[in-house]
Amino acid sequence: MRHLLWAVALSVGLSGLAQAQDVGPVTNLPLPRFVSMKASEGFARRGPGRTHKIDWVYKHRNQPLEITAEFGHWRRVRDQDGFGGWMHYSLLSGVRTVLVTTDFASLHRAPDAETMVTANAEMGAVARLLGCVPAWCEISAGGGAGWIKKSDIWGVNDDEVFE
Repeated sequence: MRHLLWAVALSVGLSGLAQAQDVGPVTNLPLPRFVSMKASEGFARRGPGRTHKIDWVYKHRNQPLEITAEFGHWRRVRDQDGFGGWMHYSLLSGVRTVLVTTDFASLHRAPDAETMVTANAEMGAVARLLGCVPAWCEISAGGGAGWIKKSDIWGVNDDEVFE
């Protein structure tokens, strides 16, 4: 089998093989990618199937998770601490959320530290992700919204930019 994989790597080129691993084989969406918990409770299992042992029970709807692999209806996820396992895709949502990782992180009116602070977010708060520029993201939670430094949240890539 090793010889077959080596032959495939040589025929498509090593860069082609790496690119093929950048998308999920089931959804054809980027890997890794961030999602959130759709359900209020979800089991993270050792393997992709209901017969596998449950390692973690997530109990927070909207919690951000990172998908790192796909197999059928199962997605391997990890949380901000690197823990996780395989979850059924029906428990996950494409709605983007982030976790505040700094205590009393400042939310600003615009993506600039010199602008007015509109609110402060506590460590552990989950917020809806609205958009990102290179060093900042716009989030909303609890009726408030503002721009927060990417370094103060988990659930977005450092180079991610979107509206």
